[in-house]
Order: sequence, then structure tokens, then C-alpha cells
Amino acid sequence: MTTVDASGTDEASGVDPAAEEPFHWGELEGVSIDFPMWVQRMHSATLTYTVPLDAARALIPGDGFEVAQGAPGTATFVIALVDYLENPWGDYDEVNFGLLAHPAGRPEQVGAFVYRMPVDQEFTKRAGNEVLGLPKTVEDLRIEYPEGRVEVHLSMGGRHVLSVDLPRAEATGPAELTPATTFSYLEGVPTELPLAIELGTGLIDPADVRVELGDSPVADELRSLGLPGTPDFVMWGEDLRGVFGRPRPI
Repeated sequence: MTTVDASGTDEASGVDPAAEEPFHWGELEGVSIDFPMWVQRMHSATLTYTVPLDAARALIPGDGFEVAQGAPGTATFVIALVDYLENPWGDYDEVNFGLLAHPAGRPEQVGAFVYRMPVDQEFTKRAGNEVLGLPKTVEDLRIEYPEGRVEVHLSMGGRHVLSVDLPRAEATGPAELTPATTFSYLEGVPTELPLAIELGTGLIDPADVRVELGDSPVADELRSLGLPGTPDFVMWGEDLRGVFGRPRPI
């Protein structure tokens, strides 16, 4: 996710997605695809990790994007766990595995490259693939809410990938729309996806988060990054909003 400059716009694209002119992409399975696209309600958790730079580079496909380097030899890995409750593209669960990155040769334009995006519904998979170029796949994914906690269970190809258990932290203040950029390849073309989302203000002690990896190849990818160690930072939010702008070639 990118930082925000004084004007409140996304540094990578300079675009405020909420202020875009309306754009009608077309229809998919009888659903009108329109931008800006507002998500009216979602719950989400964000976990960040400092990971080895070389291992991170191995997960970014193609040559259109480069991993953003943090401290020497390190990169930032982000897991976003999202329960979309009111969304024009459906009520669905999603897990994002992403790395802070930038277009090749443009280190000042940092955003998030999501290299895997499992979901639990076919329509959002198609829309994500065909409209945004995001690598969504339909998988066995469950987000549940036992007393006072959030549990996420992900399997891919019939094999356990990831389980996360964290406290359902109360907000410490109001959420505000925060501009960001996601990068993708849409029909093979490097693309930026401007968005603005409300980030949860429920801060969680990373020591209170339990992450378990399975025996699948995707779990081994996560192990290559040093998981399931303790994350650097964890936050949770409920009843958040977001707005997505139309994709733009870089």
C-alpha cells in the first residue's frame, strides 16, 4: 500500500478514485461493471512482515515490476484477510498475498503487487481476472468469528495452506479512506489499480496472532519468506468502506 501525500492523493498514480468520472466497463454474467466501484461494508485484517529480498523477488512474475527494498536485503510482505459483506461484486472472502513493489525503473512509485489472491466465489474471480488483471482463484477459504476472535482457514488444491487466528480488536478511533495502489498485469500489460480503503484502527499485539502453515507448495512459498514467524504489525477493522478506480496501463 502506498503512502499519502499532503494533497490526499495516491503517490503512485496521483489519482483519487472517488473523484473519477464514471466509467462503464460493460457487463459480466449480467452484472454491470462500473467505476468508481464502492464497497459499502467489509471486515479486514492486515499483517505485515519483513522478509528476505531475494525470496520476495522470486515471487513477482514478469519484468514489469520490481520488489521495493526496505532495509538492505529486505522487503515488506503483506497478508490482507478480507470479508466483503456489501460489495457490488458479491459477498465473498478473500486473502491477498502481496509485496511492496514498484514499476520497473520507478522506485518512487511504490504500491502493492498481489501475487496470489484466493477467494471463495466464482464471480469475483472472473471479475478480478478479466476486469482488473488480478490473480484471483477460487479456493477452499473460510473466515469465521468464534467468541472474540477471527479465524481464517485456506486450502488450495485440496491441501492446507494457511490458518490465522487473531483477536477481534476494538477500534481505537474512526477509520479514514486511505489512498493506495495495487499493481497487476491486465492482458499481459503492467497496470495500476487506484483505490482508497478504510484501514482498521484496532491494533493487535503481534504476539497474540497465531499463524499456522500447511503442507502445500503455496505454504512452502510462505516458508521461503520466513513465515510463520511473528508479524511486524497487525490491525483489524469492521464495517469498513473502500472505493476502487478503473485500471490504467503504466
